[in-house]
Amino acid sequence: MSGSLPKECIIGVIGAGTMGSGIAQVAAAAGHPVILHDVAPGAAEAGRARLAKGLEPLVAKSRIPEDEARAIIGRIAISETLPALSPCGLVIEAIVERLEAKQQLFLQLEAVLPETAILATNTSSISVTAIGAALARPQALVGMHFFNPAPVMKLVEVVSGLATDPAVAACIHATAAAWGKKPVHARSTPGFIVNRVARPYYAEALRLVEEGAAPPALVDRLLTAGAGFLMGPFRLMDLIGNDVNAMVTRVTFDAFFGDARYRPSLLQGEYVAAGRLGRKSGRGFYDYAPETDREADAAGLPSAAFSPLACGVKVTGDPVRVRELLSRLAARSVPLQQEGGDGPACLSYGAAQLMLTDGRPATLRAAPGQTGLVVFDLADDYARVCDLAFATQDGAEPRVAADATALLAAAGICGHRIDDTPGLVVARTLAMLVNEACDALLAGIATREEIDTAMRFGLNFPRGPFEWTERLGATIFAAILDGLVSAYGDDRYRASVRLRRLSRQQNSAP
Repeated sequence: MSGSLPKECIIGVIGAGTMGSGIAQVAAAAGHPVILHDVAPGAAEAGRARLAKGLEPLVAKSRIPEDEARAIIGRIAISETLPALSPCGLVIEAIVERLEAKQQLFLQLEAVLPETAILATNTSSISVTAIGAALARPQALVGMHFFNPAPVMKLVEVVSGLATDPAVAACIHATAAAWGKKPVHARSTPGFIVNRVARPYYAEALRLVEEGAAPPALVDRLLTAGAGFLMGPFRLMDLIGNDVNAMVTRVTFDAFFGDARYRPSLLQGEYVAAGRLGRKSGRGFYDYAPETDREADAAGLPSAAFSPLACGVKVTGDPVRVRELLSRLAARSVPLQQEGGDGPACLSYGAAQLMLTDGRPATLRAAPGQTGLVVFDLADDYARVCDLAFATQDGAEPRVAADATALLAAAGICGHRIDDTPGLVVARTLAMLVNEACDALLAGIATREEIDTAMRFGLNFPRGPFEWTERLGATIFAAILDGLVSAYGDDRYRASVRLRRLSRQQNSAP
């Protein structure tokens, strides 16, 4: 078995819901004859009709020719019985996420399919090894995890269980690529790549709100403006469904035997209990009533208003991590008094001394007798960032926050004061995403290139975690995690051994 499946190979798809019918469309669009089956009477026919209707806007906008749309639907046949799938060379199941149901289905398929047929599961959370354990031919079973909506999202995780034949995984990888997807190999462990590595994106946002550090809309803005995410975590949870997102977190938490990194959120549990599931229920962290939806992101959030400073800014320490920020000030004719020195950079203006967060709150980081320390957040690109979180040490006079806001505004940045929380928003989120990716790499789940690809194409992240380590340095993420541990004393923030190694490698590079 080598290369992708030929176009004459018949593809079976079981489950005609949104995901199953979408997978059928992908296979048919690639030129394969498809047999769509669903146990519910009439469901497969309804799924095909839904696909046909979904193609109409694409034809109207000239994104696909009308004859091509007709050909796609024409390649999809309907089957009311499993024996009708016997000519298939590949069968993909997209049924309910229950281990027993999937095992029972594949046992039935083994009885009607030829031994050369490949069995694929679209599971997002169940072990491929566990599914295969009940089968006579577990070597023929592989995960083929599409992302919703399947015709649009590029990523396919090709997941190998302990018994999966490497040739089978290679064939499915090549087939997904031939279908226009971005396939990545992954080992069967909880969450595979995306659902595991992405957990901190939601978990840290939820913890920030639980602790009263910032409201959801501000967290979303800071992560989109400060790190380039297309959608903030609260908007994304509302889109996925808080019930679905919470379920995946609980499954991951249980699968990792209660590891603190995957601890479920009490806040999200309350939203699920209240029926605030997100877009599908009309209300989640945002209200999706037509008259409020457009206003939700902007409510109460200021924008930067440039004003000249009353005096210059003194810069001490090593300015390497804030050079773009200093360049923005200089470009706006702000006098900079650069004195150099050891240690991280400190920007002093008026009563405020601003330093890039190292994970510790300003209150714990302030030197004895210091009263004006301000920590500001990490940004993907200080040359372009327009919104940035900062926090002042406890007991600081009001003028400290005012001077910090003025300094940032002089650089064209809207400073958002939040509570003095460890790691602020962007820094702790990126550090935890990078850390989780490093642990996945350490465990041999996938290569660093596959992890980056999975996060960019599975969740539309602006960069992969390892791309962030190349851009910002692994050392800063390890330091932020150490600061979080010192503040919280929580094993959740322990730095991965692989992150420590990566930091040392980068520091020793010529």
